[in-house]
Amino acid sequence: MEPFRIHILGCGSALPTLKHFATSQIVEVRGKFFMIDCGEGTQIQLRKSKVNFTKIQAIFISHLHGDHCFGLIGMISTFGMLGRTSTLHVYAPADLEHLLRSQMDFFCSGLEFCVEFHAVDTMRHQVIYEDRSITVESIPLQHRIACCGFLFREKATLPHIRRDMIDCYNIPLSQIDNIKHGAGWTTPDGVEIAHEKLTTPSDPPRSYAYCSDTRYMPTLHTLVAGVDVLYHESTYDKACAQRAKLYYHSTSEQAAMVARDAHVGKLLLGHYSARYPNEDALLAEAKEVFPNSFLTTEGMTVKV
Repeated sequence: MEPFRIHILGCGSALPTLKHFATSQIVEVRGKFFMIDCGEGTQIQLRKSKVNFTKIQAIFISHLHGDHCFGLIGMISTFGMLGRTSTLHVYAPADLEHLLRSQMDFFCSGLEFCVEFHAVDTMRHQVIYEDRSITVESIPLQHRIACCGFLFREKATLPHIRRDMIDCYNIPLSQIDNIKHGAGWTTPDGVEIAHEKLTTPSDPPRSYAYCSDTRYMPTLHTLVAGVDVLYHESTYDKACAQRAKLYYHSTSEQAAMVARDAHVGKLLLGHYSARYPNEDALLAEAKEVFPNSFLTTEGMTVKV
Protein backbone atom coordinates (compact mmCIF):
# COMPACT_ATOMS: atom_id res chain seq x y z
CA MET A 1 0.00 0.00 0.00
CA GLU A 2 1.42 3.37 -1.03
CA PRO A 3 1.94 6.05 1.64
CA PHE A 4 -0.88 8.28 2.78
CA ARG A 5 0.42 10.46 5.60
CA ILE A 6 -0.41 13.72 7.37
CA HIS A 7 2.57 15.78 8.52
CA ILE A 8 1.60 18.24 11.28
CA LEU A 9 3.65 21.44 10.89
CA GLY A 10 1.59 23.67 13.18
CA CYS A 11 -1.52 23.20 15.32
CA GLY A 12 -1.83 26.41 17.32
CA SER A 13 -4.41 29.17 16.91
CA ALA A 14 -4.10 32.91 16.25
CA LEU A 15 -2.09 34.05 19.28
CA PRO A 16 1.59 33.04 18.93
CA THR A 17 3.07 30.93 21.73
CA LEU A 18 6.38 29.26 22.43
CA LYS A 19 4.71 25.85 22.32
CA HIS A 20 2.80 25.79 19.03
CA PHE A 21 3.23 27.12 15.50
CA ALA A 22 0.38 28.52 13.44
CA THR A 23 -1.70 26.10 11.43
CA SER A 24 -0.16 24.15 8.56
CA GLN A 25 -0.08 20.54 7.39
CA ILE A 26 1.35 18.46 4.57
CA VAL A 27 -0.80 15.74 3.04
CA GLU A 28 1.38 13.09 1.39
CA VAL A 29 -0.50 10.64 -0.79
CA ARG A 30 0.91 8.28 -3.41
CA GLY A 31 4.10 10.27 -3.78
CA LYS A 32 2.33 13.63 -4.13
CA PHE A 33 2.62 16.41 -1.55
CA PHE A 34 -0.05 19.02 -0.79
CA MET A 35 0.02 21.78 1.83
CA ILE A 36 -3.04 22.79 3.83
CA ASP A 37 -2.82 26.33 5.25
CA CYS A 38 0.42 28.23 5.65
CA GLY A 39 0.73 30.23 8.85
CA GLU A 40 3.85 32.01 10.05
CA GLY A 41 6.77 29.69 10.72
CA THR A 42 5.63 27.06 8.24
CA GLN A 43 8.93 27.09 6.38
CA ILE A 44 10.89 26.33 9.56
CA GLN A 45 8.57 23.45 10.36
CA LEU A 46 8.79 22.20 6.80
CA ARG A 47 12.57 22.03 7.13
CA LYS A 48 12.22 20.03 10.32
CA SER A 49 9.78 17.63 8.69
CA LYS A 50 12.34 16.75 5.98
CA VAL A 51 9.66 17.23 3.29
CA ASN A 52 11.34 18.68 0.23
CA PHE A 53 10.03 22.15 -0.68
CA THR A 54 10.10 21.34 -4.38
CA LYS A 55 7.75 18.37 -3.97
CA ILE A 56 4.76 20.51 -2.96
CA GLN A 57 2.35 20.61 -5.89
CA ALA A 58 -0.45 22.70 -4.46
CA ILE A 59 -1.38 24.77 -1.42
CA PHE A 60 -4.93 24.83 -0.04
CA ILE A 61 -5.87 27.84 2.10
CA SER A 62 -8.99 27.39 4.22
CA HIS A 63 -9.64 31.08 4.97
CA LEU A 64 -8.01 34.48 5.14
CA HIS A 65 -7.11 34.78 8.80
CA GLY A 66 -3.43 35.43 9.29
CA ASP A 67 -2.64 32.30 11.28
CA HIS A 68 -3.65 30.30 8.20
CA CYS A 69 -2.07 32.33 5.38
CA PHE A 70 0.59 34.82 6.55
CA GLY A 71 3.34 32.38 5.58
CA LEU A 72 2.23 31.98 1.97
CA ILE A 73 4.11 34.87 0.34
CA GLY A 74 7.30 33.85 2.15
CA MET A 75 6.87 30.30 0.92
CA ILE A 76 6.44 31.49 -2.67
CA SER A 77 9.55 33.68 -2.35
CA THR A 78 11.57 30.72 -1.08
CA PHE A 79 10.36 28.57 -3.97
CA GLY A 80 11.82 31.22 -6.27
CA MET A 81 15.18 31.24 -4.47
CA LEU A 82 15.31 27.44 -4.73
CA GLY A 83 14.92 27.63 -8.50
CA ARG A 84 11.44 26.18 -8.79
CA THR A 85 10.17 25.92 -12.37
CA SER A 86 6.99 23.84 -12.04
CA THR A 87 3.63 25.55 -11.62
CA LEU A 88 2.40 26.06 -8.06
CA HIS A 89 -1.36 25.75 -7.69
CA VAL A 90 -3.05 27.76 -4.93
CA TYR A 91 -6.64 26.94 -3.93
CA ALA A 92 -8.23 29.57 -1.69
CA PRO A 93 -11.20 31.90 -1.21
CA ALA A 94 -11.45 34.36 -4.12
CA ASP A 95 -10.49 37.43 -2.06
CA LEU A 96 -6.94 36.16 -1.68
CA GLU A 97 -6.09 36.45 -5.36
CA HIS A 98 -5.67 40.22 -5.65
CA LEU A 99 -3.82 40.37 -2.33
CA LEU A 100 -1.46 37.62 -3.38
CA ARG A 101 -0.83 39.15 -6.81
CA SER A 102 0.03 42.51 -5.20
CA GLN A 103 2.47 40.87 -2.80
CA MET A 104 4.08 38.87 -5.59
CA ASP A 105 4.47 41.96 -7.78
CA PHE A 106 6.23 43.76 -4.93
CA PHE A 107 8.29 40.97 -3.32
CA CYS A 108 8.62 38.22 -5.91
CA SER A 109 9.35 39.76 -9.30
CA GLY A 110 11.23 37.55 -11.72
CA LEU A 111 9.88 34.19 -10.57
CA GLU A 112 10.70 31.40 -12.99
CA PHE A 113 7.53 29.50 -12.19
CA CYS A 114 3.84 30.22 -12.52
CA VAL A 115 1.49 30.60 -9.56
CA GLU A 116 -1.92 29.49 -10.77
CA PHE A 117 -4.75 30.65 -8.52
CA HIS A 118 -7.97 28.66 -8.17
CA ALA A 119 -10.84 30.48 -6.45
CA VAL A 120 -12.78 28.19 -4.11
CA ASP A 121 -16.46 28.77 -3.44
CA THR A 122 -16.51 28.15 0.31
CA MET A 123 -20.30 27.82 0.30
CA ARG A 124 -20.33 24.76 -1.95
CA HIS A 125 -19.35 21.15 -1.37
CA GLN A 126 -17.66 20.16 -4.62
CA VAL A 127 -14.56 18.60 -6.13
CA ILE A 128 -11.94 21.34 -6.54
CA TYR A 129 -8.95 19.19 -7.51
CA GLU A 130 -8.60 15.85 -9.27
CA ASP A 131 -5.79 13.77 -10.72
CA ARG A 132 -5.28 10.07 -11.43
CA SER A 133 -4.78 9.27 -7.75
CA ILE A 134 -7.06 11.49 -5.66
CA THR A 135 -9.83 14.03 -5.51
CA VAL A 136 -10.04 16.99 -3.14
CA GLU A 137 -13.45 18.30 -2.11
CA SER A 138 -14.32 21.58 -0.42
CA ILE A 139 -16.24 21.34 2.87
CA PRO A 140 -18.33 24.45 3.73
CA LEU A 141 -17.66 25.57 7.30
CA GLN A 142 -19.12 28.27 9.56
CA HIS A 143 -16.53 30.83 10.64
CA ARG A 144 -16.47 34.61 10.97
CA ILE A 145 -15.35 34.92 7.35
CA ALA A 146 -15.59 32.71 4.27
CA CYS A 147 -14.01 29.37 5.22
CA CYS A 148 -13.95 25.79 4.06
CA GLY A 149 -12.28 22.53 4.90
CA PHE A 150 -10.83 19.98 2.51
CA LEU A 151 -11.54 16.30 1.98
CA PHE A 152 -8.83 14.20 0.32
CA ARG A 153 -10.15 10.98 -1.18
CA GLU A 154 -7.94 8.31 -2.68
CA LYS A 155 -9.22 6.78 -5.90
CA ALA A 156 -9.69 3.03 -6.04
CA THR A 157 -6.74 1.08 -7.39
CA LEU A 158 -6.74 -1.99 -9.61
CA PRO A 159 -6.72 -5.51 -8.13
CA HIS A 160 -3.39 -7.16 -7.32
CA ILE A 161 -2.34 -9.99 -9.62
CA ARG A 162 -1.09 -13.05 -7.75
CA ARG A 163 2.55 -13.84 -8.38
CA ASP A 164 1.97 -17.54 -7.84
CA MET A 165 -0.67 -17.53 -10.60
CA ILE A 166 1.72 -15.80 -13.00
CA ASP A 167 4.30 -18.51 -12.35
CA CYS A 168 1.80 -21.37 -12.37
CA TYR A 169 0.26 -20.50 -15.73
CA ASN A 170 3.29 -18.82 -17.32
CA ILE A 171 1.31 -15.64 -17.91
CA PRO A 172 3.33 -13.20 -20.04
CA LEU A 173 4.02 -9.74 -18.64
CA SER A 174 2.14 -8.20 -21.56
CA GLN A 175 -1.14 -9.62 -20.20
CA ILE A 176 -0.85 -8.46 -16.60
CA ASP A 177 -2.47 -5.07 -17.22
CA ASN A 178 -5.39 -6.72 -19.04
CA ILE A 179 -5.94 -9.09 -16.14
CA LYS A 180 -5.87 -6.24 -13.63
CA HIS A 181 -8.60 -4.56 -15.68
CA GLY A 182 -10.84 -7.61 -15.47
CA ALA A 183 -9.69 -10.14 -18.05
CA GLY A 184 -9.13 -13.81 -17.33
CA TRP A 185 -6.47 -16.05 -18.87
CA THR A 186 -6.71 -18.97 -21.25
CA THR A 187 -3.88 -21.49 -21.13
CA PRO A 188 -2.31 -22.85 -24.34
CA ASP A 189 -4.39 -26.06 -23.94
CA GLY A 190 -7.64 -24.06 -23.70
CA VAL A 191 -8.27 -24.02 -19.94
CA GLU A 192 -9.95 -20.75 -18.89
CA ILE A 193 -8.75 -19.24 -15.60
CA ALA A 194 -11.17 -16.73 -14.08
CA HIS A 195 -10.03 -13.20 -13.27
CA GLU A 196 -11.04 -13.68 -9.63
CA LYS A 197 -8.67 -16.63 -9.25
CA LEU A 198 -5.76 -14.68 -10.72
CA THR A 199 -6.10 -11.61 -8.51
CA THR A 200 -6.69 -10.41 -4.98
CA PRO A 201 -8.89 -7.39 -4.19
CA SER A 202 -7.40 -3.91 -4.36
CA ASP A 203 -6.66 -1.98 -1.19
CA PRO A 204 -9.68 0.00 0.04
CA PRO A 205 -9.45 3.73 -0.81
CA ARG A 206 -8.47 5.96 2.10
CA SER A 207 -9.71 9.44 3.00
CA TYR A 208 -8.74 12.42 5.15
CA ALA A 209 -10.92 15.40 6.12
CA TYR A 210 -9.55 18.69 7.43
CA CYS A 211 -11.99 21.01 9.24
CA SER A 212 -10.59 24.24 10.66
CA ASP A 213 -11.86 26.83 11.68
CA THR A 214 -15.57 26.39 12.37
CA ARG A 215 -18.39 26.75 14.83
CA TYR A 216 -19.95 23.40 15.75
CA MET A 217 -22.12 22.25 12.84
CA PRO A 218 -24.66 19.52 13.73
CA THR A 219 -24.87 18.47 10.06
CA LEU A 220 -21.14 18.48 9.30
CA HIS A 221 -20.91 14.74 9.91
CA THR A 222 -22.85 14.10 6.70
CA LEU A 223 -20.04 15.61 4.61
CA VAL A 224 -17.24 13.66 6.31
CA ALA A 225 -19.09 10.41 6.92
CA GLY A 226 -16.84 7.37 7.11
CA VAL A 227 -13.49 9.07 6.52
CA ASP A 228 -10.48 7.25 7.90
CA VAL A 229 -9.03 10.31 9.65
CA LEU A 230 -10.76 13.56 10.61
CA TYR A 231 -8.91 16.68 11.75
CA HIS A 232 -11.36 19.00 13.51
CA GLU A 233 -10.45 22.20 15.29
CA SER A 234 -10.76 22.06 19.08
CA THR A 235 -9.86 25.56 20.16
CA TYR A 236 -11.59 25.41 23.56
CA ASP A 237 -12.79 23.06 26.29
CA LYS A 238 -16.49 22.76 27.11
CA ALA A 239 -16.25 25.35 29.88
CA CYS A 240 -15.69 27.87 27.08
CA ALA A 241 -18.56 26.67 24.89
CA GLN A 242 -20.20 30.10 24.79
CA ARG A 243 -16.92 31.74 23.86
CA ALA A 244 -16.46 29.14 21.12
CA LYS A 245 -19.91 29.94 19.75
CA LEU A 246 -19.27 33.70 19.90
CA TYR A 247 -16.01 33.47 17.95
CA TYR A 248 -17.15 30.70 15.60
CA HIS A 249 -14.88 28.01 16.98
CA SER A 250 -15.48 24.56 18.46
CA THR A 251 -14.75 22.75 21.68
CA SER A 252 -12.98 19.40 21.73
CA GLU A 253 -16.23 17.80 22.89
CA GLN A 254 -18.01 19.20 19.83
CA ALA A 255 -15.24 17.96 17.55
CA ALA A 256 -15.70 14.50 19.04
CA MET A 257 -19.45 14.70 18.44
CA VAL A 258 -18.80 15.26 14.74
CA ALA A 259 -16.39 12.31 14.67
CA ARG A 260 -18.84 10.07 16.50
CA ASP A 261 -21.78 10.97 14.27
CA ALA A 262 -19.67 10.58 11.12
CA HIS A 263 -18.35 7.16 12.22
CA VAL A 264 -14.79 8.15 11.32
CA GLY A 265 -11.80 5.95 12.04
CA LYS A 266 -9.71 8.45 14.00
CA LEU A 267 -10.09 12.04 15.26
CA LEU A 268 -7.19 14.50 15.37
CA LEU A 269 -7.57 17.58 17.57
CA GLY A 270 -5.83 20.88 16.89
CA HIS A 271 -5.97 24.70 16.65
CA TYR A 272 -5.57 25.03 20.41
CA SER A 273 -6.19 28.30 22.23
CA ALA A 274 -3.10 29.83 23.84
CA ARG A 275 -4.96 29.85 27.18
CA TYR A 276 -4.13 26.16 27.79
CA PRO A 277 -0.64 25.33 29.15
CA ASN A 278 -1.31 21.78 27.92
CA GLU A 279 -4.16 20.13 26.06
CA ASP A 280 -4.80 17.14 28.34
CA ALA A 281 -8.24 18.43 29.34
CA LEU A 282 -9.21 18.88 25.71
CA LEU A 283 -8.23 15.30 24.94
CA ALA A 284 -10.04 13.91 27.97
CA GLU A 285 -13.28 15.65 27.02
CA ALA A 286 -13.05 14.40 23.45
CA LYS A 287 -12.35 10.82 24.51
CA GLU A 288 -15.51 10.77 26.63
CA VAL A 289 -17.49 11.17 23.41
CA PHE A 290 -15.18 9.53 20.85
CA PRO A 291 -12.50 7.29 22.38
CA ASN A 292 -10.27 7.17 19.30
CA SER A 293 -9.29 10.84 19.66
CA PHE A 294 -5.71 12.15 19.59
CA LEU A 295 -3.90 15.43 20.15
CA THR A 296 -1.81 16.73 17.28
CA THR A 297 1.55 18.31 17.88
CA GLU A 298 4.28 19.74 15.70
CA GLY A 299 6.46 17.07 14.09
CA MET A 300 3.79 14.37 14.28
CA THR A 301 3.20 12.17 11.25
CA VAL A 302 -0.14 10.35 11.07
CA LYS A 303 -0.70 7.40 8.77
CA VAL A 304 -4.08 7.25 7.08
